[in-house]
Amino acid sequence: MGDSMSLTLAEWLLATVVLLVGTIIQGSVGFGVALLGAPVLFWIDPGLVPGPMLIVGMALPFLILVRERRSLDVRGVRWAVPGQLSGAAVAALVLAEISNQGLSLIFGLLVLFAVALSAFAGAPKPTPGRLLAAGSMSGFMATATSIGGPPLALVYQAAPGGRLRATLSAIFVVGGFGSLTALAWIGRFGMEEFLAGLSLLPGVLAGFWLSGYTARALDRAWLRPAVLAVSAVAGAAAVADAVW
Repeated sequence: MGDSMSLTLAEWLLATVVLLVGTIIQGSVGFGVALLGAPVLFWIDPGLVPGPMLIVGMALPFLILVRERRSLDVRGVRWAVPGQLSGAAVAALVLAEISNQGLSLIFGLLVLFAVALSAFAGAPKPTPGRLLAAGSMSGFMATATSIGGPPLALVYQAAPGGRLRATLSAIFVVGGFGSLTALAWIGRFGMEEFLAGLSLLPGVLAGFWLSGYTARALDRAWLRPAVLAVSAVAGAAAVADAVW
């Protein structure tokens, strides 16, 4: 990737604002910071995805989990985490053999796939089999693109807000370690990516603080379609960039 310090002030401000908005969304509905932020960060500098974005994807869920720990579904975490780790390992094998152009194409297609899942799927019951499958898909997508929320959010979409946010956050924290380990194993995560991830945290901290006040206001029907629409455009742009 490009050196994290090579970002211009305008690029850093854009990334910070996008992550702040995404953090407010995730702090309210359980996921969204990567779905909104990763396409924009990839456009700013492809090296910001997935490694640095995964730093955000671990720090924010940790904060949410501490805030809403009383609503955690421990049983669900036990089934989803093994799937996350296995999905991360498969993604590492795929990424080790792919070019930047191929990564851009996969990134765009997976973003569009995640958007389609989020927009059109029903509300399944979180059975052990579904949790394991959703965890595997989430781990693969998180390692490849840093966007791992939609498969798990779909399984828990009928759950109370507190349970969804706490449970997804616990899974993301554990799965994030697996994804970063997989990326480090294939040489796609090191000190440079770690420092770049740290540079993205100011917007996350501000957004998390604001989400404590805006959770109810932001959990409305108009918000989710807007986030999906922006992500779909960004995903399509990544596909177009790879093709043309």
